[in-house]
Amino acid sequence: MATVIETNTTPWETVDVDAVTLDVIENAIQNARVQMDAILFRTAISTIIREQRDGFPVLTDRDGQMLAGQFGSPVDGFIDNYEGDVQEGDVLLTNDPYACDGAISHLNDWLVCTPVYYHGRLLGWAAMFGHMSDISGSTAASMPVTSTDILQEGIVIPPVKVVSRGELQQDIVRLAVRNSRTPDWNEADFYAILSACRTGAARLVEMADRFGPDVLVSAQKQLLARNRDAMRELIVSTMPEEKVVFEDWICDDALGHGPYKMGCEMWREGDKLVFDFSRTDPQSAGCINFLLNDRMFKMFCGQFMVNVFDPQIVLNDGYIDLIDVRIPKGTLLNPVAPAALNGRTHALGRIFDIISGLFGTANSDFLVAAGFSDSPHLMFSGFNQRDDWFLMFQIGFGGIPGKPGGDGPDGHSLWPKMRNVPNEYTEAYFPVRVERFESIPDTGGPGLHRGGNGVRTEYAFLVEGKISIHDDRWFTYPWGVKGGLPGTRSRKTLVRADGTTENLPSKVDDVPVAPGDLLVFETWGGGGWGDPLERPYDIIAYDLEAGLVTPEGARRYGVVTGEDLAIDVAASYALRATLRSERGDPEAFDFGGTLDELRARCLEETGFEPPEPPVQAPIAAAWLRKQRREAEAGNDSVRAAG
Repeated sequence: MATVIETNTTPWETVDVDAVTLDVIENAIQNARVQMDAILFRTAISTIIREQRDGFPVLTDRDGQMLAGQFGSPVDGFIDNYEGDVQEGDVLLTNDPYACDGAISHLNDWLVCTPVYYHGRLLGWAAMFGHMSDISGSTAASMPVTSTDILQEGIVIPPVKVVSRGELQQDIVRLAVRNSRTPDWNEADFYAILSACRTGAARLVEMADRFGPDVLVSAQKQLLARNRDAMRELIVSTMPEEKVVFEDWICDDALGHGPYKMGCEMWREGDKLVFDFSRTDPQSAGCINFLLNDRMFKMFCGQFMVNVFDPQIVLNDGYIDLIDVRIPKGTLLNPVAPAALNGRTHALGRIFDIISGLFGTANSDFLVAAGFSDSPHLMFSGFNQRDDWFLMFQIGFGGIPGKPGGDGPDGHSLWPKMRNVPNEYTEAYFPVRVERFESIPDTGGPGLHRGGNGVRTEYAFLVEGKISIHDDRWFTYPWGVKGGLPGTRSRKTLVRADGTTENLPSKVDDVPVAPGDLLVFETWGGGGWGDPLERPYDIIAYDLEAGLVTPEGARRYGVVTGEDLAIDVAASYALRATLRSERGDPEAFDFGGTLDELRARCLEETGFEPPEPPVQAPIAAAWLRKQRREAEAGNDSVRAAG
């Protein structure tokens, strides 16, 4: 536990803050977060941060409660695990998820955290993490899908003081960036993150100068309280006390096992929501474990509720105590260290589908289909035409789910602020040619509101090299709701220069490629919302004209077209009547079949044998046995004392 040192221990005075000043301060804090982003993205060098914007800032009060951010506050987990003192001018660094309670989710994320002081008193914290391109793992980009513990995934940096009383600890920086295949990128990106944190800290100090420190601290407390009141009202008015259950799956662990269940029960107790993940499968021996930070999960729940019911609410950590998250140790979402974590993106994304399913089951107003709940990675490395080593890292986009308010967007990121890498940038800096980059028609699940389409990207390789892929949803489907149908699965095909083709697994390392080879990278679509047989003809006509739906795909909506794509209304009316009678009443959720049915159809539909049922990781089994022995020994001691 860190010891925070203040040279001025005078307590902050609580004062009343008028409504106008409160809103000005709230927007100033939000704008400071935007400025932190701007500093990072303008000064970082790596593609993953500069172009795709894989970096996330947070500003907190002195207790570590988030005032502005997206992933929740990492400060409490960080400080709880740092042994030593923290003073003005210090900056802390870590990339170890186990050392900050999952505030970051894998070793590639470097987390920088700095205290903000005002005349010797702790005013708050500024923190940011960004994805480092390579950290010396066993494969280029340091995300090996075959890893079985975190030490195979790269350098592990415990919480350390990288700046002490304003003095940069150069040896720590040199050590950290030396353990990388991209040391120049990592060094530049680290300083960009550090500069962003200092910008956030400077803005908090400026606010204290402008409004007075007591006013600023009092405003922070009022903003947290205001958020708590708003979220409490939202929880009580929309969430029932009856328990609801929802389950979804990660398709496989790259070691031949799957699918892995993520199961959760939710209920309300008074003004609090309880989430119990006891139904979740044991942790994997592979890389797909996700150390789910409870603050992060609470923030995701809040974001979902606010987006559906009241987008005017500005989220902070005020409502955190209104949500209780229970995740058993040794499960996929709370693995025993040193379990591998680099494939955590699948479970991290699937959490949003779990939230959708739980909230939608509890209250139909929340019901949203499954969407592009992942951030699929493509890595390509080798030597370019100038014999310089290169590393291309890209995150794919896919279909957002159909929802009560309309269609899901086509080809979008899971994370709202992330962007695709422009093809011109990719071709200018890496030895590839992007032959196609397009929406894939009919991949969004049909519905009254259509799921968004996935994306097809074709990469033609110009030099020899190796590719690695992280992806999911090749076995299970992105489900539809309220009569909506599932979206399509993901698919990866390698077309060799001689014309032969090879279906690639969704998770694979170091596949050799040669000049002239072509990778067809297809992401999945979002599930549909509502009965597709009720989708208006004029909207389907637009989908046809825009190439989002094909004439064949239109028949899933009960629509018949002529050669000129014009809709034959009479024939469509008859087809819809036939489809309704054959289908019967639509189900609330359409998963595309049971797990047994998916296993039976797997080889035919995907070209791959179905995965074997999950097995418990040896480290988790050993930990559980040890816990049982210690508990039994404790019980024996109690009985003996009695």
